[in-house]
Amino acid sequence: MSHNLFSIIRDRISDPGRTFIRTSDGRSYTFRQAWDLSARIARTLSSKGLVIGDRVAVQVEKSPEAIILYLACLRAGAAYLPLNTAYTLAELEYFIDDARPLIVICAPEKLNAIEPLAARHGVFSTMTLGVDGEGTLLDESESAEPHYDPVFVEPSDLAAILYTSGTTGRSKGAMLTHANLASNARTLVEYWQFSERDVLLHALPIFHTHGLFVATNVVLLASAQMRFLPKFDLSLIRKELRSATVMMGVPTFYTRLLKEEWLNRDITDHMRLFISGSAPLLAETHRRWTEMTGHHILERYGMTETNMITSNPYDGERVPGSVGFPLPGINVRITDLDSGKPVSTNTPGMIEVKGPNVFKGYWR
Repeated sequence: MSHNLFSIIRDRISDPGRTFIRTSDGRSYTFRQAWDLSARIARTLSSKGLVIGDRVAVQVEKSPEAIILYLACLRAGAAYLPLNTAYTLAELEYFIDDARPLIVICAPEKLNAIEPLAARHGVFSTMTLGVDGEGTLLDESESAEPHYDPVFVEPSDLAAILYTSGTTGRSKGAMLTHANLASNARTLVEYWQFSERDVLLHALPIFHTHGLFVATNVVLLASAQMRFLPKFDLSLIRKELRSATVMMGVPTFYTRLLKEEWLNRDITDHMRLFISGSAPLLAETHRRWTEMTGHHILERYGMTETNMITSNPYDGERVPGSVGFPLPGINVRITDLDSGKPVSTNTPGMIEVKGPNVFKGYWR
């Protein structure tokens, strides 16, 4: 049995002809089309000498093809390394030097600046991928066969490295395994009751845990669909909201929407779930959202090193200002910073987490 996350996802899709992802300008991919393109890309990556555990660093704009590139990396056994599109060349140099990727994929307009930088740090190949799918990555993949057996991996093999500055010092690469990502996505699908009937309104960036793992992996494992927006845009949210059943967002999404005159119970009546994370949601925002829409936002908590840890209940009271309970299979305790012993109720302390979601460790 392979523990490759791509294999786990593919095996759960009963109808590959269904739409997986649709953009606000009408571009779309079925699951089958996504599988085929991911196979072509995986072949292209492998042709560069890529083997299990090699890093593929990616700094590209949000697009369906970028998501399919992520799937291709899983399929090929590579460690996917997404990088914030706002990073400067100096910042990129740090990440490339630290992670030592075999391949770097960047926006076409950044190739001339990034390619020599990457070459100085031993990168074998730098390719490009644009927001509309243009670039050398898909050009090279066009003639490849749309068949590629997912590489056999162990549960502990790396699926991704995400850099985080959540602890002290410079950003460190959190190593996330196929088992980490699969277990957390399965838990969220069940806990939040996702199904193939769901359509997620996706307006998040895809270079961090929220937009890439929480949103995308949950949709994939549930055989659901995504309405894929390039960014948070109020006019696009209004347009696409009526075709969605779930929205995931950061608190500022909700505060900005609350200022819109068109936001009311009528436009949100069909929605099943609104989720918030990545930063604390003010209790007042939670209450105002309920007053305006009739929905209680579900707030959850996680971090790059663990994905999601806690969540307010799907069925049950969602308490404003609270991140809820530990998710099934995850143990959480609050301990004293000095003694390491558990603290009493309502006493601040250090969060300790144990579960299959907890990362393998830091890259360096």
